[in-house]
Amino acid sequence: MKDITPLIDRLRANVRAVIVGKNDVIDLALIALLCDGHLLLEDAPGVGKTTLAKALARSLNCQFRRVQGAPDLLPSDVTGVSYYNQKTQAFEFRPGPVFANVLLVDEINRATPRAQAALLEAMQERQTTVDGETRPLPRPFLVIATQNPIELEGTFPLPEAQIDRFFARVSIGYPSEGEEREMLLRYEHDDPLATLRPVAEPAELIEAQTAIRQVRVERSVGDYALRLCRATRGAAGAQYGVSPRGSLALYRAAQARAALDGRDFVLPDDVKRMAPAVLTHRLVLDAQARLRNRSAEEIIADTLTKVAAPVDRA
Repeated sequence: MKDITPLIDRLRANVRAVIVGKNDVIDLALIALLCDGHLLLEDAPGVGKTTLAKALARSLNCQFRRVQGAPDLLPSDVTGVSYYNQKTQAFEFRPGPVFANVLLVDEINRATPRAQAALLEAMQERQTTVDGETRPLPRPFLVIATQNPIELEGTFPLPEAQIDRFFARVSIGYPSEGEEREMLLRYEHDDPLATLRPVAEPAELIEAQTAIRQVRVERSVGDYALRLCRATRGAAGAQYGVSPRGSLALYRAAQARAALDGRDFVLPDDVKRMAPAVLTHRLVLDAQARLRNRSAEEIIADTLTKVAAPVDRA
């Protein structure tokens, strides 16, 4: 397996130059990046969702585009449009922002379902179809979306099919008093994000994504991840459990978690650590659970308690 530690260290240091504290959140974002997965940042306003997304994008020497979620956003504003060029007397295609390596969709839940649906094909198949012609997207391709779960007026909930396409959902949370004080000092004279420079090339990231898949997963550990996902499908309070796409995401996330810790093999603890971020948003609660205010986080926590982890008997 290729050693990706230098790349990870560079990316970590670069993002931490902008984001104060929140090392676990940064690691989760890097894991999604290394697993070629899309990231959903969900939290209250002003905690750094967009800043984290921009820091990740600027750390990579990749093409970056941004879309602002709004009720008047059209699918063609995302995918592009064919127009008639009077000079050439022919139709030409003008690519939309989805034709980038990193696409930031800010406040995705303010876009209409029709506009949100424009991302479905791109997120899963890394291609988009406009006017009957399918065009591949550049690689690597990463969607980083943000949403505010507090303001519901003028928003459109993401459909389950789209939520399931996000590799992980991350909440940043408020900083501690010490972290917030450091943030004030760091931003006192200038904005670190404005001067952030790339520290990785696209080819390096693609190599790292390939290397992640070489991390060894023992059969018992892989079966443990599988049993966790399957247990959610019959869990009390869950109308629909984790999809097979979620099982694969947990498997890949555990591999990436091991690589970030400098190991070439996965431990059961890697699976446990990644389960909440990778699985929680994929659950659909039933009516009884919603009436009792039971959360998906509680169901995943119960599942982790009930499903026994493998034990090394050596």
